[in-house]
Amino acid sequence: MRNRILALAALAAAIGSPLAAQAQSGVTVGRAPVVVDSGPTIAVEQRPAFRDYVVEQRVPAFRIPDRVVVGATLPETGITYYDVPQRFGATTYRYTVVNGETVLVEPRSRRIVEVMD
Repeated sequence: MRNRILALAALAAAIGSPLAAQAQSGVTVGRAPVVVDSGPTIAVEQRPAFRDYVVEQRVPAFRIPDRVVVGATLPETGITYYDVPQRFGATTYRYTVVNGETVLVEPRSRRIVEVMD
């Protein structure tokens, strides 16, 4: 009888654990929210010089069927990503030209973090 009760308790705990984990709200009271990917991009006053730099480099433009918007993920293959020169400051990102738009991309996720206008 005792073994049966222990087995039922273990089964209930195993079944209830995923439900309890999903019930976690993830909200922490009293702390500031963490902003992901808030690293510096290219300063507004440096953007014309950066656009000129990209033109001078003759970076080939790639075409994708999707819209080019911040947050979009670019394909893993078929696009070449280039280092941003240190003088422009956003050295943690890469850049490329997609559908005629110069974009800054987070290299690990290939997520667009900025579309240069």
